[in-house]
Amino acid sequence: MDAIAHWLHEVFLEPSVTQTIIILSFVSAVGLLLGKVRIGSISLGITFVFFVGILASHFGIETDPVMLSFAQNFGLVVFVYALGLQVGPAFFPSLKKGGIAQNLISLGMVAITFLLCIILYFVLGISMPNLMGIVAGATTNTPALGAAQTTLQQIDPSAANEMTQMALACAVTYPMGVVGVIIALAMLKVFMHKKEEQEEKEAPKTFFSEYEVCNPALDGKTVRDVAHLIQRPFIITRVWHRGTVEIPTSDMILHLGDHVLAVSGEEDTTQLEILFGKREEKDWNRPDIDWNSVDKQLVSRRLVITRSKLNGVRLGNLKIRNLYGVNISRVDRAGVELLPDRDLHLQLGDRLTVVGEGHAVERVAEILGDEVKQLDNPHLTTLFGGLFLGCIFGLIPFYLPGVSMPIKLGLAGGPIIVGILMGAFGPRFHLTTYVTNSANL
Repeated sequence: MDAIAHWLHEVFLEPSVTQTIIILSFVSAVGLLLGKVRIGSISLGITFVFFVGILASHFGIETDPVMLSFAQNFGLVVFVYALGLQVGPAFFPSLKKGGIAQNLISLGMVAITFLLCIILYFVLGISMPNLMGIVAGATTNTPALGAAQTTLQQIDPSAANEMTQMALACAVTYPMGVVGVIIALAMLKVFMHKKEEQEEKEAPKTFFSEYEVCNPALDGKTVRDVAHLIQRPFIITRVWHRGTVEIPTSDMILHLGDHVLAVSGEEDTTQLEILFGKREEKDWNRPDIDWNSVDKQLVSRRLVITRSKLNGVRLGNLKIRNLYGVNISRVDRAGVELLPDRDLHLQLGDRLTVVGEGHAVERVAEILGDEVKQLDNPHLTTLFGGLFLGCIFGLIPFYLPGVSMPIKLGLAGGPIIVGILMGAFGPRFHLTTYVTNSANL
């Protein structure tokens, strides 16, 4: 019995590399198991891992400090880099759709929080490191805690105790941050539901619009010529001509009285109406014009780009419309729908909605790949190369006017910025940055 007790003590209680891995695995497994428990419609999910870790520490379980520090920092780096990769493809396009306003609002919230911390510092006498930990916990923002600890270490390398107090303050307030957000969302649910219903009534359902060619200047013009008449991207997906629907090629000639179905940005519909002459206010999918009547062979499929040689290639360079007589009406990238403009750089994992004759769509599928299983294997060279660059970038000092010490982005800021840039621009340099959703999670 003494031998068994000694072995259990060595495995679970004596700090070592192996013991740290065992404890972290145990805490994660128990936390994930408890995260499946639901009270009504509410579940704390993965947050339970955090609580189990606090409980294990409360009962005096200690681990190897070097291993624990590595797990904390490496976990943070992988987390923020994966987040950057996931949002990177849609990050810059989203800036055109309210992203700038959202960033300004977030900066305002940061400024208000900063002022509140200064007030609490002078009124309550709470130390600034503790206040930073409280802010990170109250907002359940672990990367913010990592950034604050990195900055504190740069200012005072000997402030190990303050860094511990900061982490403790985060741990104490984190549960209330989680519960508080759940309560706030529950209280706002009714209001938000009504507001969303109102927005749905006010917002158009789709960016597909139908136009009648009434502009005499377009009579006899090809689709290619018409596309260059305005400096806004749009795609003509189908043309109704003399009672039949045709899938247009770039060389198709338009005539007065033709009806065209176009996909564009919502803000560009007014310019397209001026260009064609008349916009049909009725639902474009109406009984008097059957847009799906192309010899009854018209199919619409979502094809996934899985061929590595297409990574970073411009959509227009494929000449899909002219060679195969099909149209690409949508490009879905990381959950964001992009306009299939000819200058759009394609990326692995993009999902293209292709409309055309069945055999032609099959040939396009062969060109794009459309082998989803090929995306299951992550490209580890690019992944770890990005992590390497992110860590290096986080250590580069930036000097600001009036600030005596250099500013570093640290392990929280560097990897997420590099992740965003890699996800957004990596394919243009033929770097495969696609990571499956399951791997990101």
